[in-house]
Amino acid sequence: MVVRVGIYKYIQKAFQEEYKNRSLIYRKRLQEWRKLGTVVRIDKPTNLARARTLGYKAKEGYVMARVAVGRGSRKRRHPRGGRKPAKNIAYLSPGKSLQRIAEEKAARAFSNLEVLNSYWVGQDGTKKYFEVILVDRKLLQNSQKGRAFRGLTSAGKKGRMKLRQK
Repeated sequence: MVVRVGIYKYIQKAFQEEYKNRSLIYRKRLQEWRKLGTVVRIDKPTNLARARTLGYKAKEGYVMARVAVGRGSRKRRHPRGGRKPAKNIAYLSPGKSLQRIAEEKAARAFSNLEVLNSYWVGQDGTKKYFEVILVDRKLLQNSQKGRAFRGLTSAGKKGRMKLRQK
């Protein structure tokens, strides 16, 4: 019996090995990303296999963006008007995943596009990096406006509380 493995399996395996072994390519990539801004448009996906499984197509109307999100507890701004006991909390969890925050950042930066999906590409001590697949609104249905903010992407669906059926 001959087992045929497509090229995407090899791409995915190579990407996983780079991260697991903290290879030189992976570390160089992170160094370059640190120098760039928070939301950066990129020409092609870093992990092509993952992007394709989430709906990316190499054609007009599809855009890729890399988003950096700060890791760890989210620091809350200092309250104005003094240190009231109820407001004196330094760290606060927003109840959203970092991936969902990354999708929302990309949606705000590219307001003419809609977020289709996203995936993790790397992390260092202070940041997590996600690549977000954005699509022109003309290619989506009319009711798909504001997907990232309404929890309609896969990251948004993971964090939502499910309604109990009675």
